[in-house]
Amino acid sequence: MCRRSSPLLPLLLALLGRPDPAPAEHCDLQPVTAEPPITLTYTTSTVLRGCVSSSSTHTEHEVHVLSIQWSKTPVPMLNVSIIPRADDCTRQAVLILQCPQCSASITSPCQDLLIRTDACLSPKVQGTELPEAAKGDLLDWVRNTYRGITSYSELKDPQRIHLHLGENSSSPLNCVPQKDFDATPHLEAEVLFREVKGCTSSSVYNARAAHIVHLLHKPSLPITEVNLTLSCLEQKPNNQILVLQGPANITWLLMLNNCSLNFLISGTYRILHIPMGPQKGELLPDTEQGLIAKAFEKNYSIIASYSVIPISPHITLKIHEREVLRKPSKPPTVPTSSAPSPELMSSTLLLMLSPWKCTDDTMEIVIARSHLEPIKDVVNITLRDISCQAEKNATHFMLHTLLSGCGTLVESHGRAKNELILSLSKGSVLRSVRVAFQCSIPRELFLRLFPTADFKAPQTELEVNKEVFVQASMHLEDYLADLQLKECYLMAHGMEPMLLVQGNKAKSSSVAMLEEPPSNWTRKVWRFRFTYTIPEGRHVPFSATLKCKAGLQNNTIFEKVLEVKVKDVWRPPNNQGLGLSAVLGITFGAFLIGALLTAGLWYIYSHTREYLSGGVRGAHTHVPLLGKPSSSPLPTLPHVPGRGAVMLLSPRHPFWPRHLMSVSQLQSPRSPQNPSPSLILSGAGRGCRAVLAGEHEPCARDGSLIRAGKVTSRMSHPLLALPKPVRSP
Repeated sequence: MCRRSSPLLPLLLALLGRPDPAPAEHCDLQPVTAEPPITLTYTTSTVLRGCVSSSSTHTEHEVHVLSIQWSKTPVPMLNVSIIPRADDCTRQAVLILQCPQCSASITSPCQDLLIRTDACLSPKVQGTELPEAAKGDLLDWVRNTYRGITSYSELKDPQRIHLHLGENSSSPLNCVPQKDFDATPHLEAEVLFREVKGCTSSSVYNARAAHIVHLLHKPSLPITEVNLTLSCLEQKPNNQILVLQGPANITWLLMLNNCSLNFLISGTYRILHIPMGPQKGELLPDTEQGLIAKAFEKNYSIIASYSVIPISPHITLKIHEREVLRKPSKPPTVPTSSAPSPELMSSTLLLMLSPWKCTDDTMEIVIARSHLEPIKDVVNITLRDISCQAEKNATHFMLHTLLSGCGTLVESHGRAKNELILSLSKGSVLRSVRVAFQCSIPRELFLRLFPTADFKAPQTELEVNKEVFVQASMHLEDYLADLQLKECYLMAHGMEPMLLVQGNKAKSSSVAMLEEPPSNWTRKVWRFRFTYTIPEGRHVPFSATLKCKAGLQNNTIFEKVLEVKVKDVWRPPNNQGLGLSAVLGITFGAFLIGALLTAGLWYIYSHTREYLSGGVRGAHTHVPLLGKPSSSPLPTLPHVPGRGAVMLLSPRHPFWPRHLMSVSQLQSPRSPQNPSPSLILSGAGRGCRAVLAGEHEPCARDGSLIRAGKVTSRMSHPLLALPKPVRSP
């Protein structure tokens, strides 16, 4: 039975991160006494008790014993199939079936099969009734009668049994029954699970229902795939959920017949009749209370069935009408499987993907195009209000809307209802497929930061010395009037927490509470503004944490944390400083540049200082022209013995300095090798005169030097030339 308690407890525990939160409404699972809402069968080779032996290998028969138990009445028909090894019936087999008050049908290709049973056999089966002695200790009677036992299996609630004949000489000599015996490979049974539990309440008779199947892991069974065949009587979209929990390494292969419901699946799964790859499931709790809490968290307030079975490669599940919880009905007729229609495929696929997500005031839908490949030809998606069209790109369809728009209906129990309308194009024909869905509104505290007082564009940046606006809100149907904003504070690394709000009141001069917007009967909103300042001398953190708590009078607390990035207008964005490697690189580069510049200056100095000091002994060099530079090489005049250096210039040369009217003098130290170190040139218009050692010599117009009417030296080109003076030691 279900007993109502605080509906906020599981959510609180979930927020605090406990592994096994209690359900929103405390649920004590009880066996379902009426006709169960499901029919669940599974195949297994694990029997309650069993054994094998080689004691029959030297006898006339191989002997197989089946002992059947039933947990409830009425007892269904038992079908037993005897399968010989390689169709070889040369060795006579004996089947001993202990199944009181049951009807059995036994089939075998071996005509000489001996059957001894206390069951009611079908008319075409010949058998011998078990004696009274066999009703005591069955195994002792078999040993005394047949002098050996090939196999013994004790089963509970089987519907079908496949028994493989054959003996193994390596088996133990005596058959000693063991609990939870693995009867592979000689037996496989299809077992009807009749220990279904649930919790129901008349006050929530029409609420949504959850069916939970929990597989018990057994390491000795190397099962990695589970084939689940699911059949439903009616398509009631989104009013039931199937929770499948098993080992994380298994893959569920789902075959759906006329079913449209939600799923929560651990491990991975595939839908066989829909061409789609394996889908990753969720990490589900592995305890009874954890799975129940998960169902309540998804707003399924009835646990219609809870089944715990051993891991099995084949499971068949039939979900009946909800009315079977109240009154018995005729056994359902399950429709045969056929190719799914586009409507069924679209509904099944979207309900499986559940691409919608709700907050307390918004709905967001994101569907990957790759997930829609089984439907094909989807050109557009809208909500019930066709003006709310999905944005689309190369990979996704995306919809974002307020819960108050696009035809969304917010109902009790935290559900927002709408429809997805898929436009399918096949050639020139355009058709629409409608898929109704419900989005669960989380019962949790939401926290948002806004730059302006219109509360329209939330952000995650907090600017220093600038006013920001905070909104805290929560969707809660029960005890909404008691819900209060307990406290809000801002935390940053290396700084004391800054208390902003406590008990719906501002706790700082930089904080001001704002008028709350009109709240409806299921949603509460609080608003305030504050300015973030940094104490003088303290560094500006790069991030901060805004944390708020809301609670009820019964000390139930809801907590929300919002991480924000701190922005300082005086600090360049992403100013992380220079690393050690960058500093070392810059230092080495500066050193290298300085060294190269120093070397270059030294090179220039070493190659020009001889000009500045007057030249070197016995060397001749070019002297730049007075006036304009020349690209032509300057001719040189041989040194005049006993006369020192000579400088000549032709007045007809284009580089002749016409403006030169004064006297220029080039000095060099006097020495024995250079007795006349002084050279004076004077020019005025048409001619020139060279003065050597104080004596005036005329200049010929062809650039010759004339001494006493004779040409003493002649230049090959009428340009200025200067032999290098000799440096005195």
